[in-house]
Amino acid sequence: MTSIAANLQAVRARIAAACVAAGRRVESVQLLAVSKTWPAASVREAVAAGQCAFGENYVQEGVDKVAELANKGSGPRLEWHFIGPLQSNKTRPVAENFSWVHSVDRLKIAERLAAQRPPGLAPLQVCIQVNVSAEASKSGCSPEQLAVLAPAVAALPGLKLRGLMAIPEASDDMARQREQFAMLRRLRDSLALDLDTLSMGMSHDLEAAIMEGSTLLRIGTAIFGERVYA
Repeated sequence: MTSIAANLQAVRARIAAACVAAGRRVESVQLLAVSKTWPAASVREAVAAGQCAFGENYVQEGVDKVAELANKGSGPRLEWHFIGPLQSNKTRPVAENFSWVHSVDRLKIAERLAAQRPPGLAPLQVCIQVNVSAEASKSGCSPEQLAVLAPAVAALPGLKLRGLMAIPEASDDMARQREQFAMLRRLRDSLALDLDTLSMGMSHDLEAAIMEGSTLLRIGTAIFGERVYA
């Protein structure tokens, strides 16, 4: 068994245990393997171990990987999620190549994605990113802006608003982790919209995220290892 396969097995076991502790079905939580900075060969290892959904943070790297790993045979069809900050001049390749975008934080980005989504593709599944910890270094709309932004995004053609995403302030305190995830859940529930997705929880805090209702975990380090940035 490769290290990536073993890591995936360990992460799935953590998810299953957390779901039992939370009284949830394991099928209610989707695992997104965050493959940013890792080569296509690493993604192929994860695919061989049964993983089919992958997250990318950088537009050109992600687009190149989507093209390299495009299903041209009988292998599994991969699902690509864009999860990083998105500038307005980079929306077209994302709209054309990804199935999901988790990081919509203003109406202009959503409008460009809607206009640039090719008509032959299924609607782009999107989440609004909320800055639940009010950190200046983090992307995301404020909780106060969400009530206006969410219905405007939901009304756009070519998009399907699925839910909310957050990258909370890092903490080793599970109570603090749960507090921030609970805020995102309450914000989702406060909207008069049919939203089924909470994109929250990473390698260090997935248990707290599951306890507070996460439906989509973004896990990178625990699967692929520590990243080395150039």
